[in-house]
Amino acid sequence: MGRPAKPTALKMLQGNPGKRKLNKEGPAPDPLAEVPEVPGWLGEWGAEAWEMAAPWLTKAGIMTRTDTHNLAAFCAAYQRWRDAEAEVATVGVTVTDKKGVLKKNPACTVINESLRQMATFGSALGLDPASRARLTGGGGKEKPENPFLLIKGGRAAAK
Repeated sequence: MGRPAKPTALKMLQGNPGKRKLNKEGPAPDPLAEVPEVPGWLGEWGAEAWEMAAPWLTKAGIMTRTDTHNLAAFCAAYQRWRDAEAEVATVGVTVTDKKGVLKKNPACTVINESLRQMATFGSALGLDPASRARLTGGGGKEKPENPFLLIKGGRAAAK
């Protein structure tokens, strides 16, 4: 089976270091020209996450109409995470059930699941450093100057 195929548009964003022929006939939705509106069903924290991520994704040319559900899922998970964190901050990591037994607060499970979902959807959108590095690829930017090259006998730019 192997890895899932990477869309051609993503390959072009990342560069093509292997110089392999790209499939120009594959599906390539157009990037959105305008930032999509926040879905009305998102809560306060989810809307805040949308307003933070959507403009960047749109400006970077990453956001397409087909990506809005990924962003909505990311923002909904963010909302659940913030709500569960507030619950744990108020009640604590443990709770006492009806029988008087001390148990893990169910909000802790919600926190873990929400963080996992945020990582999955955020990575698909390029919202974490590793996936963002894959989106920008290796082309275009020069390597930063390495002052240790002088020690090795290499060249360093004069400042």
